Amino acid sequence: MTTGGDSACIDTADALEALYGPVAPTSILKEVDHIHPLYRPFIEAAPFAVLATAGPNGLDASPRGDPAGFVTIEDDRTLVLPDRRGNNRIDSLRNIIADPRVALLFLIPGIGETLRVNGTGRIHAGPDDLARYEVDGRVPKTLLRIHVTSVFFQCSRAIIRSGLWTQAAHVTHDRLPSPGTILRAVSDQSFDGEAYDAALPRRLADTLY
Repeated sequence: MTTGGDSACIDTADALEALYGPVAPTSILKEVDHIHPLYRPFIEAAPFAVLATAGPNGLDASPRGDPAGFVTIEDDRTLVLPDRRGNNRIDSLRNIIADPRVALLFLIPGIGETLRVNGTGRIHAGPDDLARYEVDGRVPKTLLRIHVTSVFFQCSRAIIRSGLWTQAAHVTHDRLPSPGTILRAVSDQSFDGEAYDAALPRRLADTLY
């Protein structure tokens, strides 16, 4: 442990472990190297996941969402995630080309437990495979096929503390800057933020897939 000013910086694993104490046995027991039959329902019920990747330009955590079951379980060690239409930054996909390691966090509305999946990913663009994920006549540009290396559930403490699924925790849009307001500010007022906000609902509806 090193100190600086009035704060203490922990910079070794030994110091960290001494502070937190031993790992609870169940925290180790719950981790498996495949999609256990009792973990499968969590993936099938989740309409939302966060995809984490790493690459030469840094880290990325990207939201992924569709109707529940949008991440397909091919077998007990393979998941398939369609890459739906977005902003074409493709930060996650660029990272995966450089470093195939990926992590997924699955969230299910109303459920406190989340599911964590780690593995490696490969990007596929075969027409026949893409056709299986067609929605409204549109297919994804690519699929991410994930080889699973570890799966475990995360307890509900974070969800409970945050009140994430409670109505009282919901925030109305007027309490936050709009996308157009942000774009105008970061562009030194050169961007027409009002026009962007006015067109956004229709653009989202027309380009959802």
